[in-house]
Amino acid sequence: MEVRVGERLLCLAVLSSVLCMDSVLGKYVRGVVNTKEDWVFLTRFCFLTEFGRLDFRFRYPKSRCCQNILLYFDDSSQWPAVYKRPEKNCYQKEAVLRPENNQVINLTTRYTWSGCVVRVLSCVGGRSFRSVRERWWYIALSKCGGDGLQLEYEMKLTNGQSFWTQHFSADEFGILETDITFLIIFSMVFLLSCYFAYNLKGRQLLHTTYKMFMTAAGVEVLSLLFHCVYWGLYAREGVGNGSLKILGKLLFSVSFLVFLLMLILLGKGFTVTRARISHSGSVKLSIYMTVYTITYVILFIYEAEFFDPGEVLYAYDSPAGYGLMGLQLVAYVWFCYAVLVSLKHYPEKQPFYVPFFTTYTLWFFAVPVMALIANFGIPRWAREKIVNGIQLGIHLYAHIVFLVITRPSAANKNFPYHVRTSQIGILLSSPKGGEGAESFPHHAYGNSSFLGDSQPNFTELFSIQSVSVNCKCLYAFTPPPPPPPKKTNKHQAPDI
Repeated sequence: MEVRVGERLLCLAVLSSVLCMDSVLGKYVRGVVNTKEDWVFLTRFCFLTEFGRLDFRFRYPKSRCCQNILLYFDDSSQWPAVYKRPEKNCYQKEAVLRPENNQVINLTTRYTWSGCVVRVLSCVGGRSFRSVRERWWYIALSKCGGDGLQLEYEMKLTNGQSFWTQHFSADEFGILETDITFLIIFSMVFLLSCYFAYNLKGRQLLHTTYKMFMTAAGVEVLSLLFHCVYWGLYAREGVGNGSLKILGKLLFSVSFLVFLLMLILLGKGFTVTRARISHSGSVKLSIYMTVYTITYVILFIYEAEFFDPGEVLYAYDSPAGYGLMGLQLVAYVWFCYAVLVSLKHYPEKQPFYVPFFTTYTLWFFAVPVMALIANFGIPRWAREKIVNGIQLGIHLYAHIVFLVITRPSAANKNFPYHVRTSQIGILLSSPKGGEGAESFPHHAYGNSSFLGDSQPNFTELFSIQSVSVNCKCLYAFTPPPPPPPKKTNKHQAPDI
């Protein structure tokens, strides 16, 4: 029974891309406010200690005079003290600000630095930000005791003039450079896997699990490519294309799911100790991966629809995120059980399964541990760039380890495959194909096929093992050879 979980994953992933709508996360923001509220949140940005700059243009009817732009920072006495605090009214929310720090911009001609023009009330100006460390600043609009708010606004929030920093919030510094670096490295990993696959195919050892690894690596490259394009446009214009970012996240998730599926299949011995997964195992695996994919879709939707832009949140800091961490741990328990069963029946596979199990135990725990550290241990003004680097590093570790332990080299004592792809069909079509043919014959490794032409090649012995079921019938028709004549002593008479 063929494993078709990958096709289901791809279909569900495409569905998630249709369902998920992401807002443009540019640092050039514009919009219109028309509400009965007297205090509203507009946007946020993490400014550098010295080079932060806000340039703005506000327009509103003179009849709605006079409105204020409020600048909060991330101190516990400021933004956290007023946001989502329904018990506080507009005046109390303004009271936490310090006018001596220029945290209030009165949009009126009476305020010297407002830049407002009489009658039009079109306010053009700017503000520089300096602090002892990188800080999140939150921009709000208020008109306490009035009849609501009405305002057209344009804001450009920058950090210096460098291409790599200007439009980026301080928590995003280095993301573009990191993504470009990992794009180059993952491209090299993918090309090297293609070269190895070419060698494996020539020796009929290019199995499904290795193709899944190549798929995961290739999709990872595409994901990083879309992320680099997104951040490149963002760096140039200050406005990102949300569709590119969604597509990059989607491909990143698909790569992760394909790689996870490959690990579980290898743990169960697929293409290493057996030719196929049992029907019940395939059903369980399909259900698990479907649940995992649906949870990922829910995470995308939750992040797009329910994440509050007034709070600095992390994707895993949500019910769906905690669900993914739980599913990751369930996958690890399943992985452990599968590897132990495979080793019990094929102890000669220890040179592959012991390093395989050890290295990927670290990988299984890396994602939940990273999520917990990101939620509770990393400062919010540095979270996104740190998490991005750690996440890509974890993925790179997983791919490089697999590339090393499956490299087609005679010196590789961990090489997992010893049965040729052409032999699998013979095993499955044997008279016992419904029972014992599911398992491969016992043999340590097939990497002797990578020896040079000058050395003896014993790989054909494996083909004799694989078709021994069919060869037994030949021995019944072949008479045994006559015994060799015994040597006799000249003083001893021969046996009669």
